[in-house]
Amino acid sequence: MADNKKMVEAITSRDEDFAKWYTDIVKKAELVDYSGVKGCMVIRPYGYAIWELMQADMDRRFKETGHENVYMPMFIPESLLQKEKDHVEGFAPECAWVTIGGQEKLTERLAVRPTSETLFCEHYKKVIGTYRDLPKLYNQWCSVVRWEKTTRPFLRTSEFLWQEGHTMHATAEEAKEETLKMLKVYSDFYTETMAIPAVIGQKTEKEKFAGAEATYTIEPMMHNGVALQGGTSHYFGDGFAKSFGITYAGKDNKLHYPHQTSWGTSTRMIGALIMVHSDDDGLVLPPKIAPIQVAIIPIAQHKEGVLDKAYALKDELKKSFRVKLDDSDHAPGWKFSEYEMKGVPVRVEIGPKDIEKNQCVVVRRDTREKAFVPLDGLSEYIEKLLVTIHKDMYDRALKNTQEKTFTATSYEEFIDTAKNKPGFIKAMWCGDSECEDKLKDVTGGVKSRCIPFEEEHLADTCVCCGKPAKHMVYWGKQY
Repeated sequence: MADNKKMVEAITSRDEDFAKWYTDIVKKAELVDYSGVKGCMVIRPYGYAIWELMQADMDRRFKETGHENVYMPMFIPESLLQKEKDHVEGFAPECAWVTIGGQEKLTERLAVRPTSETLFCEHYKKVIGTYRDLPKLYNQWCSVVRWEKTTRPFLRTSEFLWQEGHTMHATAEEAKEETLKMLKVYSDFYTETMAIPAVIGQKTEKEKFAGAEATYTIEPMMHNGVALQGGTSHYFGDGFAKSFGITYAGKDNKLHYPHQTSWGTSTRMIGALIMVHSDDDGLVLPPKIAPIQVAIIPIAQHKEGVLDKAYALKDELKKSFRVKLDDSDHAPGWKFSEYEMKGVPVRVEIGPKDIEKNQCVVVRRDTREKAFVPLDGLSEYIEKLLVTIHKDMYDRALKNTQEKTFTATSYEEFIDTAKNKPGFIKAMWCGDSECEDKLKDVTGGVKSRCIPFEEEHLADTCVCCGKPAKHMVYWGKQY
């Protein structure tokens, strides 16, 4: 009875209630559970397995570009956080503070790290002495705490997992090159691993990271037309170095301030995966970060030879793929629903009739297409199929982004588009933050997403105030 109930338990339709649909998938695909700590989530094994695959892929990319992993303390003394004025002001509303240690009140408050620039700077001051010590290319995998008022699993939680890169360079040119290099690493990861297209560019002065001279961002669009800040890379110049007294002796035997960057992505990317690719039957996962790439379902497994053949298939396929053979006593229909819910890219069905014909049934999760495939050469078939699935998922996401990207050349057109057409709006801007504020207020939350690297000239004047335009900007609502 419980099996039948789970088989027909519906997910709220994506088109009916997107927020409820998202929550249903997060829960029913067993990615997270709610915690007794307000705003915090329990990442369940299947959800954590997705994160581990993301982490492994990105970690490989970081190390290929010369970065090393380190670990910093989770507590930041208040005096340390106060050393960079703009930085502390930007994070003050989100900080969680420790005031008591054991039974005693602390003489100085400790912030639970919202980010680690100040900790890295304290360390860099000790280990950087001359130009020979540069560059320092560090990355940290950890959790951070930001006291969010409104939370949603993966998208905004009080504690979340992430990576934060922190580097120091001898010159501004080297640091700026690093900033853009790591943005490209993120862009490649989104395209090659997550099958997600995105707009990339520079944040406006108003939207840049606290304490940065320039912030660059990757902005994917979710299925419903809402943006998600998918990853950011920041150039700090030498502001932190001056605040912390970090200097190095150059080849000219003079003291110089090094130039700094930081860049980060987080478990928010799992939220992006869900909202870009999934459907009303559950997760749809790109093959490269699917914990299970192939699910083998025996049909009539009680009959002689079926399980033996299924196990033989598993032994062969696991040489190339992450494979799960479900030999439980659940009905095949229950198993189909279960692995569709979990977004497994490929399902292989094998039963007595298939064995007689030396074939199996292969079903794609993303399109539900079914094929009868000879057992000889099955690995090669699945390998090509996974490549096709990734490409098709990317193409569908790109088509959605393109169809939900609009152009506005007048204030009235901008307001009408924001009201009636969810998605990105391309429009010209004068560079004044007052126009950003006005457009956000009158549209109920449409903000500048970024100034793209390749700007289009849509008009001569700002869409808001009519003054001469300086940039083309992508605008949109965000999670």
